[in-house]
Amino acid sequence: MSEQNISPELFFETANSYQKSAALKSAVELALFTLIGEGANAQDLAHRCGASQRGIRVLCDFLVINGFLEKQDEVYTNTPASAVFLDKKSPAYVGSATEFLLSHELVSTFDHLTETIRKGTMVSEGLIAPENPVWVTFARSMAPITAGVADQLTKLVNIPQDKPIRVLDIAAGHGMFGIAFARRYPAAQIYALDWKNVLELAEENAVKAGVRDRFHTIAGNAFDIELETDFDVALITNFLHHFDSETCVKFLKRIFTALGPKGKAVTLEFVPNEDRVTPKLAASFAMIMLAETPAGDAYTYKELEAMHLEAGFSRCTLHPLQQSIQLAIEAEK
Repeated sequence: MSEQNISPELFFETANSYQKSAALKSAVELALFTLIGEGANAQDLAHRCGASQRGIRVLCDFLVINGFLEKQDEVYTNTPASAVFLDKKSPAYVGSATEFLLSHELVSTFDHLTETIRKGTMVSEGLIAPENPVWVTFARSMAPITAGVADQLTKLVNIPQDKPIRVLDIAAGHGMFGIAFARRYPAAQIYALDWKNVLELAEENAVKAGVRDRFHTIAGNAFDIELETDFDVALITNFLHHFDSETCVKFLKRIFTALGPKGKAVTLEFVPNEDRVTPKLAASFAMIMLAETPAGDAYTYKELEAMHLEAGFSRCTLHPLQQSIQLAIEAEK
């Protein structure tokens, strides 16, 4: 590459990238993408948002520059992606996730990243502390965006819908994964395991879904609490990446023991390719785990498969999911 083609653009874009997340957070808080509707100018939007015209103009132009909005003749419109994912009227709305993803608790873990890199582990206990209220925020803000993925997981186990089954939902959070199984399988009994403060929200969601009578809670540490046996399905969603591989194997052995003779574990994870740099979002998740956990990682499929097999499972199958950057692993006993 010649010196004429060398540019500091990537450096400045990266150094200033916090501005993008801050602008997105403000746009979500103002319900900007919803209020734009079929299109509006800055003056109309300012009135609808209850904000200054100058502030809205600058924000909207910034969102145009960064690919969230389109602009023609001073009229702003949503891009197709923003209309699907950031308009509250859309069933695929994900804007609520900013409450967790851009929370102070998460963002502040990167304040000491250099020290974390030197030590190879997060500086403080932080997010993994028992009963941490940040996981209530996670459960509340992420619940609306899990429905599509949860429904897909219910179809992976290939169990007759009228069969009575027992489902163990690990780190249940909002409870939506277990609730999806309760909806698909009318005779299913769901056992949701998480911290007590988080399970209160899961119970609320079970009530709203009309499955509270089949939704049972297990409050405590997933590594220590006594588990029943003969579960047909164990859901391990967004959990293994918080721990080192040895700890994951130890945990998976517990799950293997808790499952019945023909039981299956369904694991949901961010799974990078073997090169660990593609696909972009799944591979980048490793940096989040470095900053936010003592020893977590974004594991490749080979690594996840090896963990399950070492724990006793006989076979693993990798499943891509529609409209998701995550993959599912079906592990058979």
